[in-house]
Amino acid sequence: MPDSTFDVAVIGAGIIGLSTAMNLQTRFPGLRVGVIEKAPGVASQQSGHNSGVIHSGIYYKPGSFKARFCVEGRSSMTRFCEENGIPFERCGKVIIATRKDELPRLQALYERGAANQVEGLQLVSGDEVRDRIEPHVNVIKAVWAPNTGIVDFRKVAAAYAKRILEAGGKIHFNAKLRRVVGKNGASVLETRAGEFHAKRVINCAGLHADVVANMMGAKTDLRIIPFRGEYYTLRKERENLVRGLIYPVPNPAFPFLGVHFTKTMKGFTEAGPNAVLAMAREGYEKRDFNLPDFLGTIAFPGFWRLTMRDWKTGMMEINRSLRKSVFVRDLQRMIPEVRKEDLQSGGSGVRAQAVDRSGNLLDDFRIERTKDAIHVLNAPSPGATSSLVIGRYITDLAAETFAIRDKAHSALS
Repeated sequence: MPDSTFDVAVIGAGIIGLSTAMNLQTRFPGLRVGVIEKAPGVASQQSGHNSGVIHSGIYYKPGSFKARFCVEGRSSMTRFCEENGIPFERCGKVIIATRKDELPRLQALYERGAANQVEGLQLVSGDEVRDRIEPHVNVIKAVWAPNTGIVDFRKVAAAYAKRILEAGGKIHFNAKLRRVVGKNGASVLETRAGEFHAKRVINCAGLHADVVANMMGAKTDLRIIPFRGEYYTLRKERENLVRGLIYPVPNPAFPFLGVHFTKTMKGFTEAGPNAVLAMAREGYEKRDFNLPDFLGTIAFPGFWRLTMRDWKTGMMEINRSLRKSVFVRDLQRMIPEVRKEDLQSGGSGVRAQAVDRSGNLLDDFRIERTKDAIHVLNAPSPGATSSLVIGRYITDLAAETFAIRDKAHSALS
């Protein structure tokens, strides 16, 4: 068979798409698996622009996909890093209450983490935090997760890709999908790099997952709305203010965690992010604008329902984006010693946030199936942490949906 013909084509070489392809090949060694990616390399979007936190599973509703995936995901990710020589660190995360009115939410957060069986989770006093965890924070009480870690997920994605290629799989870069045509019971994927033929397709396109789903005729009731998260970094001489990960108590009404301090494996300490509407699906800079993306956002009824309901929060985020002094003020709630001059411009990321027609922000994973395709329509944090577990889960769905036979046969029925 030529390199352009596959039993299963995975669209998207982000960390979930790569994990899925890797798991498919591990379970079904004879399966012809190909990954189709629009960028020139792996992890070019969300997977390569996040803070690199290996989450523990504290925040997520018990029984949700997030909770189920994350706790196992953390242990599987650290084990994978150890086995593949990928540097990581268990630096721990502290979630701090700085006001008395935050204490009930902090207690509820601890109980949720305990219900999710997060290993080593503790409620600690402010004095304990300052004495042995983070000496510079302003804190009344905190949740301490000592096994939360950090890693460079770009290196994890590269390790997944290496395994795919070693197992005989194919990864085609610079292959932006233009159209999908059904032909003789298979899908013809028309891309900038030529045509690819696949019996079955798994859509892991992230920021473009809804577009790909619609291109393939799947009827979805959601749209990906891109939110840009902007970061500052601490100047080297002030990195001593942060030992690990320092987070505020989150607002339970939103799937964003608020500005926080994050030690990274990339050689710097981040402060942020905020969450502002991006004018392009890949809008990493304030000036980035894509007319079709923007029109697609404002034409979606759910966007306006979300905007009307939560406009005050949106204005606060925009204000923080435009005014460094506001950003600094929010950081000073956690570390009063931080000054405006301690921060320098950092990077940014874009979150693919699924929104339904009622204007609700989808907080959990959303995976839909058709006869010939699986669509990963919402894969929020802790998607990177849980990527190995999610890859296995999608492989199970594929085996069932596509009637893939066992290892002895390794073929689609």
